[in-house]
Amino acid sequence: MAESPDIAALLEAAGRAERGAMDELVRVIYPDLRRIAHFHLVKERPGHTLNTTAIVHEAYLRLAAGSPHWNDQRHFLRAASAVMRHLLVDHARQREAAKRGSGLRTVTLTDAGPATEDDSVAVIALDDALRDLARIDPRLEQVMECRYFAGLSVSETAEALGLSERTVEREVLRARGYLRQAMQADDG
Repeated sequence: MAESPDIAALLEAAGRAERGAMDELVRVIYPDLRRIAHFHLVKERPGHTLNTTAIVHEAYLRLAAGSPHWNDQRHFLRAASAVMRHLLVDHARQREAAKRGSGLRTVTLTDAGPATEDDSVAVIALDDALRDLARIDPRLEQVMECRYFAGLSVSETAEALGLSERTVEREVLRARGYLRQAMQADDG
């Protein structure tokens, strides 16, 4: 993913809060943002009330409202992916607050197919485990964010984080082990 000079300039301009810079930045990388949002939604239950466009637009609003400072395009896309994940978790928390309960389900980091209506509790539990992982080892959380939430390949993750591919593979195994243990502890 080679960064064009235009995107680098737009990132700098957005960091200086220049008028229209964030809008133009999002316009230029909109296809990448839609791809990431779609990747997040594939893991959600069918008939989710949020769609790809809504997630991209809400992520844009949250990113624009913050104090934008991104090192490069990959950094911006990782930040956008994290915002999208948090949007979906917030949505799941709101659904669960409305329902006030229902049983917990185990969540695994496999491609087991789309989530079901009752998976909002599991999404919240996974997010809690990821937050714990970030406190223990931020790099593990970054690797999982890239691999499982932004949909990056091992080589793309390695490039985005400045790691070797073997290190990414090793970190995924470590993070999966921690998350499996954390999720099983929540069930017990």
